[in-house]
Amino acid sequence: MPEIICDVCPHHCRLKEGQTGFCHARKNIEGRNVCINYGRITSINVDPIEKKPLVRFCPGSWILSIGSFGCSMACSFCQNHEISMHGEETISYHVSPEDLVELSLKHPESIGIAFTYNEPLIGWEFVRDTAKLLKQNGQKSVLVTNGCVEEHILKELLPYLDAMNIDLKGDEAYYRELGGDCETVKNTIRLASSACHIEVTVLLVPGKNDNEAFIRREADWLAQLDPVPVLHLSRYFPAYRCTIPPTDVSVMKQLKRIAEEYLPDVWLGNVWE
Repeated sequence: MPEIICDVCPHHCRLKEGQTGFCHARKNIEGRNVCINYGRITSINVDPIEKKPLVRFCPGSWILSIGSFGCSMACSFCQNHEISMHGEETISYHVSPEDLVELSLKHPESIGIAFTYNEPLIGWEFVRDTAKLLKQNGQKSVLVTNGCVEEHILKELLPYLDAMNIDLKGDEAYYRELGGDCETVKNTIRLASSACHIEVTVLLVPGKNDNEAFIRREADWLAQLDPVPVLHLSRYFPAYRCTIPPTDVSVMKQLKRIAEEYLPDVWLGNVWE
């Protein structure tokens, strides 16, 4: 059987027959690039939209949130590592796009479906098929993503998406550490900003990206987009393999003030004091 090159994310994994990619969710099966987490759900909840976080998209509403397994990055601090860092062995159950849309329609509070918890774009076919049905039924599709996806995949999805929260984790060196690609993420933000509602999240990790130079540079870049997106500066807590102490809230407040020199709408996340 032929070797294939996966074209979904910047890793471009070369996969021999039966091999699975970096993401744990795409596999060479008889020369085809197969999404093995299609319809395989590991997590499902009804959440307030603000938890995504989205504060300027249907505020006060609730949304059916689903996750599968696998991820296109390998963040050492991942809070959902039980599903994001694992593959076919992950406990899951099968659902169809039709099943999920029906479930959302039956829930009196749900405005639609948020694809979240793990990285949804590695299973973009399931997102596409479900989002199409949601749109036909007057429901919303929301994507919570790291943004590490090739442009042709994103362009196929954007006509069906209503809102996205996209991570912007750091500079190029930090992305290499985490197994991602900064320019790909910025391209995702740029393209999505002109097609649907977007908000951007920076998880502030001490010693990695909680510095004035980075926030000033990225806030200035975001300010050039039209429309200018909401920025969330979120507090990090130790998780998975990362034992760095939590982000200093006073540092976060200072960085928020700096970001507000460039952006009109900046929020602090995971802060309760």
